[in-house]
Amino acid sequence: MILHEVEKSDRSHIEEGQLEGLKRTIKTVYENVPFYKKAFDKSGVTHEDIKDLTDIRKLPFTVKKDLRDHYPFGLFAVNRKNLVRVHASSGTSGKPTVVGYTENDISSWADLIARAITIAGGKPGDMLHNAYGYGLFTGGLGLHHGGERLKVTVVPASGGNTDRQIQLIEDFEPELLACTPSYALNIAERMQELGKDPRKTSLKYGIFGAEPWSEEMRKRLEDLLGIKACDIYGLSEIMGPGVAMECHEAQDGLHIADDHFLVEVINPETLEPVKEGEQGELVFTSLKKEGFPIIRYRTGDIASITTEKCKCGRTTTRMSRIKGRIDDMIIIRGVNVFPSEVEHHLIGFAELVPHYQLHLKNDGKLDRVLLHVEVKESLYQEWDGKLDSPGALELIEKLKHTIKTFCLVNMDVILTEPKGIPRSEGKAVRVVDHRKKDKVLQK
Repeated sequence: MILHEVEKSDRSHIEEGQLEGLKRTIKTVYENVPFYKKAFDKSGVTHEDIKDLTDIRKLPFTVKKDLRDHYPFGLFAVNRKNLVRVHASSGTSGKPTVVGYTENDISSWADLIARAITIAGGKPGDMLHNAYGYGLFTGGLGLHHGGERLKVTVVPASGGNTDRQIQLIEDFEPELLACTPSYALNIAERMQELGKDPRKTSLKYGIFGAEPWSEEMRKRLEDLLGIKACDIYGLSEIMGPGVAMECHEAQDGLHIADDHFLVEVINPETLEPVKEGEQGELVFTSLKKEGFPIIRYRTGDIASITTEKCKCGRTTTRMSRIKGRIDDMIIIRGVNVFPSEVEHHLIGFAELVPHYQLHLKNDGKLDRVLLHVEVKESLYQEWDGKLDSPGALELIEKLKHTIKTFCLVNMDVILTEPKGIPRSEGKAVRVVDHRKKDKVLQK
């Protein structure tokens, strides 16, 4: 196993480098980004006031609204003409967030993705089937250039056309598959429908991310595909994929690239730091980016961190798997529930396939959650397609009891026929909110 220098450094050396990068970044954004100059002047803090890493708490947070308020290029630290690429979010909930990269940024990103692929088990000479979407989304191009940097052969399959993806995997015999976990599940299930055994492909490792997924989903994918399934993390606002990567040896947390990013975990309500090992909202500061450096960015992702040395030998900070996003958290009568918590319990039911959606409805003053889950083909046939049969009604009651017991909320369970839940070729849609529409209709 080959480790990058930072991955085997002691904590004092890592933190020394982080402090140097933090001071440099603060100075850069103060001199080149009016938004940060105004914010730092208001807080009365400059780079000279940063004596240790905890001093970062003196600085204000950056949130997604700040990016949208300065759309498209208002938070860039270089002239737009010095950028070689821009990426952007979908903008489905407002203006898209736009990020930019200098030539050095793209090179650094490729280095980090190459490191991430290595952590996941890849090596030069391997083949990477890249089914992340290409375009403004950072996933496809991020994995692509990192793979080339590591000198793996990259198959730029992008998303969609699942039958064609399967043919390429069979014909080209890649060792690595990169995509969202929900799409990996889609590929495996489609192979079974075609009478193929997903475990008999050449695949050895999966690099799955871009959406929260449970440990149970990992076990399901590993069993279906006969691979080691590893989690990759990143946001376009921070860089893109490659901010952190789970190692295939331990599969016990994602190794953060400490030489490029400084992570904090805060209580999202009090904004105070939480203790190491406790869950809270991840906050990232970039330490080396030129085009779009960012200070204390509130990601909205819920996780914990540890600085304990990993079983694989790496000493970098590790973050837990993402429990969920604050944006995706469902609050029903005062109880907070993440879709990943629901998934955790659904996969334990042998009668179901691991596809589900949570539909939020409003009946007068009360919110309701309708849990749509899909039954297996064999069971559906056994019931003669009747989802109100005694067996179906018994399953519904078991599901309702499990969710109530472990998630502490009541949900109306709706069984669907096989393929009744839309399949994902990118990020899975787990929550469908009808509440605004319902309130309009009630008026």
